[in-house]
Amino acid sequence: MNLALIACIAVFILIFILRMPIALGMISAAAAYFLIKGGDLSLVSNQIMNTYYTNYVIIAVPLFIFTANVMNTGKVTDMIYSFAHAFCGRMRGALGHVNVLGSLIFAGMTGSAIADAAGLGKIEIEAMTDAGYEPAFACSLTASSATLGPTFPPSIPLVIYAMLSGTSVGALFLGGMVPAIILAIILMCYVGFIAKKRNYPRGEKIRLKSFLITTLKSLPALLTPVILLLGIYTGVMTPTEAGAVAGFYAILISVFAYRALGLKSLWKIIVDSVRDIGATSIMIGAASIISYIVAREQITSSLGTWLIGISENKYSFLFLTNLFILILGMFIDTSTIQLVFVPILIPVAKTMGIDLIHFGVMVTFNMMVGLCTPPFGMLLFITSGISGTPLKDIIREISPQIIVMILVLFIITCFPDTVLFLPKAIGLL
Repeated sequence: MNLALIACIAVFILIFILRMPIALGMISAAAAYFLIKGGDLSLVSNQIMNTYYTNYVIIAVPLFIFTANVMNTGKVTDMIYSFAHAFCGRMRGALGHVNVLGSLIFAGMTGSAIADAAGLGKIEIEAMTDAGYEPAFACSLTASSATLGPTFPPSIPLVIYAMLSGTSVGALFLGGMVPAIILAIILMCYVGFIAKKRNYPRGEKIRLKSFLITTLKSLPALLTPVILLLGIYTGVMTPTEAGAVAGFYAILISVFAYRALGLKSLWKIIVDSVRDIGATSIMIGAASIISYIVAREQITSSLGTWLIGISENKYSFLFLTNLFILILGMFIDTSTIQLVFVPILIPVAKTMGIDLIHFGVMVTFNMMVGLCTPPFGMLLFITSGISGTPLKDIIREISPQIIVMILVLFIITCFPDTVLFLPKAIGLL
């Protein structure tokens, strides 16, 4: 390690310890590297701008962020919840099942765990608490079910991974379907077990006529994932174009179908979206500079040589990767993990003959576990904030659910066909 690289790492660690924005840390670290190396600082800004000008896929990220904000404001989340509630009917612990099913449906529209927890999650937590569920259980289930968003298509983290790895967005989207459904099923089994143990109430009996009326009202919202996925996999539109269609369609149904979106609300959505997109864009641009430094210093090849020296078995590498990301997820934001550390691991995975679609879904799912793990799991803070539930109570309740998620992660890791089955069946691999 030369002095420039040591300075780069030291500045980044210092920024992290001081709890300053990670994007600022990456840009400062890159600046320190080039100052000591004697390079041109304009390379930093050029690299950041090239990330946006030369990558069409990345445009999908702001489009899906905008879509999520429209749906959370335009009554779409209410319709999703109403349908899921009617669908679950008289099941024991019905509102817990509604929580998971609603998140799975919402996942097919926005691909954001944060949007799910902050929007649909608020409705779910209030309903469960009013029905007699422990607030901590309601919050923990909302956090764990929100992780379905970035796994089930469309998915913002999978779009970013496609940009980093050069893999097909469509194949990644299909690859995430089966793992998300497996997690949803296992979470619902867990809810059933807890509901019986704690004697949680059954849901209201829904007559067929009422169910059909609710479904009809919810149909415009429920058609969103159908339109998106059919459009992508029939070749009518790219994932980026699907993001634009999703945003436009969300506005249409919010204005005309549900009459819940006015000009004032739309302006607020645009302002909020610009703020969210700005924060994400700075992160992505700053990470591109770190990737440039990593490539220039040949860190990836050194890491690959070291890992192969430990074991040439690809499953050993996958196990170490999972362990590494799980530990990072306890202390670092998932965007930092994806933009700083994953690009270092991708070439090593490719060298070991690991399918990058399988690797991408596995890593993304692992990062979603990090959103739920203490002490810095973002979803824990969000659910605690919107409900007023003490964080320590949520952590206690979510611990078994984290074990459930790690079990699904183990299945994804050891059985690649859980990820690759659908892309192969469609002919994308």
